[in-house]
Amino acid sequence: MMKWTWRREVRPLEPRRIINPALLVLETAKQILEEIFHALPYEIEDMIQRRLGEKIWSKEARTEEEGL
Repeated sequence: MMKWTWRREVRPLEPRRIINPALLVLETAKQILEEIFHALPYEIEDMIQRRLGEKIWSKEARTEEEGL
């Protein structure tokens, strides 16, 4: 009797998680900062928050200049 090698044990399929590509890039960047620069997680979060604050301020300044 031959055994079919291509047959595998049937397992129920697990639903795939939807991954946001931007979130994946952010997590990868955090890991690089941790490994290369030996930054601590709270330092990385602080850097990100400051950078977002700078972006918001510059966007608001451009909006005000365009309105004048």
